[in-house]
Amino acid sequence: MKSTFSFTILLAVFLFTSPGHSQVVNEKTKKRISIGVGLSTDIMMNMPSGIKARAINHGATVFGTYNIPFGKSDFSFAIGVGFSSHNIYGNFIVNSTPDSTTLLKIPDSVSYKRSKLTVVYAEVPVEFRFKSKSKVTVAVGFKAGLMIGSSTKYVGDGPIVTSNYKLEETGKQRAKFLGIKNLEQFTYGPTLRIGYKWFNVTGYCMLSHLFVKNRGPEMYPISVGFILMPF
Repeated sequence: MKSTFSFTILLAVFLFTSPGHSQVVNEKTKKRISIGVGLSTDIMMNMPSGIKARAINHGATVFGTYNIPFGKSDFSFAIGVGFSSHNIYGNFIVNSTPDSTTLLKIPDSVSYKRSKLTVVYAEVPVEFRFKSKSKVTVAVGFKAGLMIGSSTKYVGDGPIVTSNYKLEETGKQRAKFLGIKNLEQFTYGPTLRIGYKWFNVTGYCMLSHLFVKNRGPEMYPISVGFILMPF
């Protein structure tokens, strides 16, 4: 995911700073392109009984949009593409089989540093924007995503045994598993963004669940954070 973010940012810098950028996008098109990079935290809803998520579950997002103004008014419509990652930390380990995925509580007798679930999405965001002459922006939107990657990671003592890995020895150990089963392939939900100049606070509520119904926990995130939009 880090490489995806880096590639996107480098591409944006190239388009806007390369001597030959006028051959890629003309000045009018360039002014209508917005690039955003942000950080967020997920507030997890409908967590399974006995499972607790950490207060801060940091995630990241990067996107680019093309803006279509409504005449000479302060209103516009925007559509684009982007990527986002959600990290859920807690007192659980992921137990994933082809038929079901569960979050198992880490025994109180086991000491651990962190355990997390990560899901990455490719997304299509749309927004209806209002930007005043004082450069205050209010944007109401919606985004749909396609799950493109997932993993779980555990750092702590053993013994820990799941369907995905076994840490049978005691003492500090690490385990990582890619490709968690039964995650929803498509996600969607409304977004809200309020900003001044290039700094924005943002919110997103996932209306779909992280996991397929009856094959995993019925949990979903509400994300809040900030986005920097220098372009």
